[in-house]
Amino acid sequence: MKLKLSLLFTLVTSTLATAQDESPLIPVGSLSAFPTIVQTGTHPQLTWEITLPETVDEIIEIVEPGTLVPKRDLIMDVRILGAGVTSYNSYYNTLTFVPTECQLNYNGQGYNRIFYGTNHDVDPSEIVHTQVVEEGATVNLGARYYWNNGWGPWFSSTNSNYNVVALKNGDIPPTTTPMHQAPTIESFIRPYLGEDGRIEIGPRDIIYLMELTHTNQSHGGWDLQDMAVLIGFYDEVADGSSGSSGSSGSGSSGSSGSGSSGSSGSGSSGSSGSGSSGSSGSGSSGSSGGGDDDDDDDDDDDDNGGGRRRR
Repeated sequence: MKLKLSLLFTLVTSTLATAQDESPLIPVGSLSAFPTIVQTGTHPQLTWEITLPETVDEIIEIVEPGTLVPKRDLIMDVRILGAGVTSYNSYYNTLTFVPTECQLNYNGQGYNRIFYGTNHDVDPSEIVHTQVVEEGATVNLGARYYWNNGWGPWFSSTNSNYNVVALKNGDIPPTTTPMHQAPTIESFIRPYLGEDGRIEIGPRDIIYLMELTHTNQSHGGWDLQDMAVLIGFYDEVADGSSGSSGSSGSGSSGSSGSGSSGSSGSGSSGSSGSGSSGSSGSGSSGSSGGGDDDDDDDDDDDDNGGGRRRR
């Protein structure tokens, strides 16, 4: 005898869940049927529940251009994606990476170095800094490069000229020329840009893009590709896995005949990144960051050694 299966589901609108001990990086759920074995003409009861990861807007406030303010206690992991400041030698016609420093300031306690080195020192898999960030605290990043026996200008995420910006998934980088169309786009940034030029990262990630060699946004060299930093946020959970609370939905349905149902979910945390603490190298940083936020040094050319900062 052939059974005709007919399943009728009643969709229950998802509602925002309160903070939970654990939530997935991708949508997950469960489906159960009672009874598990049915005969023709009976009606099994199907029950399901789906938990969705939160978006970063639900757990982090971004105060433009780049100050992060957690909305609850979280764990923060920091990775360096790339350091793109370069120097051009006209005599040898060579382009070399310049040492770059990145510092982090948590809740106004002062800037502390989390990376120093060139792009060759960047490790895409290394977490360079991790810590618990409390609700209402502030997180800021700053950076500068070291070249020709001196430090370049200091820029931080509190600069009003947007040299350091914090972006979330779906944002468009604030560049005059769309970054994804730039002929000199850095390889370490390309994986985090979609075909439409929007940022593509995990739902609870923040990416910092930095411009360290120009202040004039109409200049062709102002492209926010001098340093890229990825920050991921998650809740501490008892079993050691990472996650944060999200949206959940549930429902139940009956059907005639023998029935079964499944659910699928897909998603990506986008939490790939990089970083390297590096050595102290030439020069020193100090804990305060050392630099002038308002430095307007736009001059690419330098008479010493025939070099030129960046392209």
